[in-house]
Amino acid sequence: MELKFYSPAKAWTEALPIGNGRLGAMVFGRVEDEILQLNEDTLWSGQPTSWECPDAKAHLETLRHLIKKGRYQEADKYSKHLMGPYTESFMPFGELRLRFEHGNLYQSYTRRLDLDKGMSQVNYRIGNVDYTREIWASYPDQVIVLHLKASEKGCLSFHATLDSLLRHKTKQKEKSFVVQGQAPLYSAPNHQPIGNPIRYDDPKASQALQFAGALTAKTVDGTLHVDQDGLHVIEATEAVLFFSAATNFQSFNCPPKASDKRPVLLACHHLKIALGTPYQVLRERHLSDYQSLYHRVTLHLGESAGGEELATNERLQHYGASDPKLIELLFQYGRYLMIASSRQGTQPAHLQGLWNKETRPPWSSNYTLNINTPMNYWLTESCHLEECHAPFLDFIGHLAENGKRTAEIYGVKGWMVHHCTDIWCQTAPSGGYGDGDAVWAIWPVGSAWLSQHLWEHYAFSKNESFLREKAYPIMRAAAEFCLDWLIEGEDGYLVTAPATSPENLFIAEEGPAAISQATTMDMSVIWDLFTNCIEAAQILKVDEAMVAQLQKAKSRLHPMRIGKYGQLQEWFQDFEEADPQHRHMAHMFAVLPGRQITKDETPEFYEAAKSTLNRRGDEGTGWSLAWKIGLWARLGDGNRAFKLLSKLLMLVTENKEAFHKGGLYPNLFDAHPPFQIDGNFGVTAGIAELLLQSHEGFLRLLPALPEAWPSGNVKGLRAREGFEVTIKWDNHQLVQAEILSHAGEICRVYSQCPLRVETNGKVLQTNRDSKGRVVFQTEKGERYFLT
Repeated sequence: MELKFYSPAKAWTEALPIGNGRLGAMVFGRVEDEILQLNEDTLWSGQPTSWECPDAKAHLETLRHLIKKGRYQEADKYSKHLMGPYTESFMPFGELRLRFEHGNLYQSYTRRLDLDKGMSQVNYRIGNVDYTREIWASYPDQVIVLHLKASEKGCLSFHATLDSLLRHKTKQKEKSFVVQGQAPLYSAPNHQPIGNPIRYDDPKASQALQFAGALTAKTVDGTLHVDQDGLHVIEATEAVLFFSAATNFQSFNCPPKASDKRPVLLACHHLKIALGTPYQVLRERHLSDYQSLYHRVTLHLGESAGGEELATNERLQHYGASDPKLIELLFQYGRYLMIASSRQGTQPAHLQGLWNKETRPPWSSNYTLNINTPMNYWLTESCHLEECHAPFLDFIGHLAENGKRTAEIYGVKGWMVHHCTDIWCQTAPSGGYGDGDAVWAIWPVGSAWLSQHLWEHYAFSKNESFLREKAYPIMRAAAEFCLDWLIEGEDGYLVTAPATSPENLFIAEEGPAAISQATTMDMSVIWDLFTNCIEAAQILKVDEAMVAQLQKAKSRLHPMRIGKYGQLQEWFQDFEEADPQHRHMAHMFAVLPGRQITKDETPEFYEAAKSTLNRRGDEGTGWSLAWKIGLWARLGDGNRAFKLLSKLLMLVTENKEAFHKGGLYPNLFDAHPPFQIDGNFGVTAGIAELLLQSHEGFLRLLPALPEAWPSGNVKGLRAREGFEVTIKWDNHQLVQAEILSHAGEICRVYSQCPLRVETNGKVLQTNRDSKGRVVFQTEKGERYFLT
């Protein structure tokens, strides 16, 4: 399975991404002048700092008074008192450029991203010589590797250099060419271009992140030398280049050290090991590591509609969602991008995953928590990449540490975080000290949403040690915050105030406003957190008093309501939306990623959720389309989800961008536009939801199969309660399912048809519960076949 092109990339959104979670590159595949645009995941602007408003508690009381009086626009303006600085920005590392001496009159050109191998490949011919490049990022060896080869002896000559848009210097260090530099010390005010008044090598720059990258090579023949101008290979037949990079980032709460030599030492350390290792050994280590993750899941949705020999962008333009193989490619591409941008020990994937070329990236290329970053990680558990979830779970723990201080300043217990954050784990409202907008900056319940990821990791794995030692303490502290944050409304219900429904506005008497109380999203997120905490405490047999407190508070939460259009009401009153087709689906949290609204348990709200989606319409940004695909899957309408999938699988080029019109760039990056990776990750998760669901406490096999996929199979999807599931279907009917039990839990499967369950060649006695679900006890490590 591969992305394929017959010409070099002209734009960044045509280049092909590689990564090992820490090091990333966009490979352009140019012939005479190749470019790899480079990133390192800890290279950010800024430093740890204090971002809270010291008078937040007093301002909160005033803000609540305005809300209580219904002075919503005034509340919006007053909320600016709570805003801290904008977040810091993810920085581009620079470029690796290779200038070849063979000219540019090429033929027989192809470039590929081989998803099976996790490698970028470039092939072309000049004269009678065939040139090949194989480029990949090794997680085991922490280097980017370029294998270059000519078919004729002595025909490979090139010069390689490193450059950066950040302040830097270059030098020769033994057999390596090294770039050293410094990230900007301060965030850019008002999102303007960044300036830095201090030199990278000034000892006074004690708080600025320093970075280094090193490049070296080995050849089979020819000559190789390194000088202050770069790395030079002359008249070789084959060469291998190694690049590594590092910064002096220590942790989210530790300032970088002045004049730190570790970036150079660490980068050169990785190169030294790689240089002393045979190429084939490095290659096999990469393949073994990468394929151990990637090969866990396979998906077949039908035969190709044609055009498999076309370039990927042409195939996208001509066939789109009508080609099942293109949908399979998009599904697996999301899994590939997750492996490439989020590995154990790295930073979590941000708005652009691991890749960014701008010193002022869109939305700072940061972590936006009211949908985008959580959506990044929906696929990790269901699509069998649970190890890739680890950086985000660790990051949540870091936010919980900083969020305790933010909560204390508000005068409440536990921990809290708002909408935007960065590598330094900012937890106060990010808004340029009042330059921001309440509709996105004021969102105090981030800790409740993020805690769901900890619970989900447990629910899929049933790892009780993880629940006890890591998940539950963070979840419990988030619940403590919510208990303290909730106040009693006039009707006796517990409400949040201030509350927003990101990022939509309602029409109040005085005009559009963002801030009110008890938004449906707030109440749904807190319901989810309280439910998960209660279950966790009961599993761990702890905190009986806390459980009782949570149960009582949960019963008093402001309830969901159905509005005048039959829709799930977005705000505590049935306000008109400023934008009825808004891209955000915040009040649909209870459907996805939550579990509060289901067909069996809440049928009236289930139907209201459909009305909401119909009212929202089928347009949207890339990530919004991905969310709607997942929502329609949860609501059992595969055909509607497929319609949205068809909208996502549309070609977007750099010269025809229109904000809020989703689609895919030629390299299949999701177009917000501009590029945001959450749509790639979200659509992979959404496709999985069409085929398997387990959020209701039982398995639904093929719960929302589109008519466009009459026959197919999927192998290796994961379900809650520790099950791994393989499904085969034909003529829209289940043929067989295989369930591997990793935890020995009771398995419940919903089926309208009789199911025969076998294991080890024996037919099991099964029961049906009161709702018609087939129920059977499993043993850890055993496989069960359902026909």
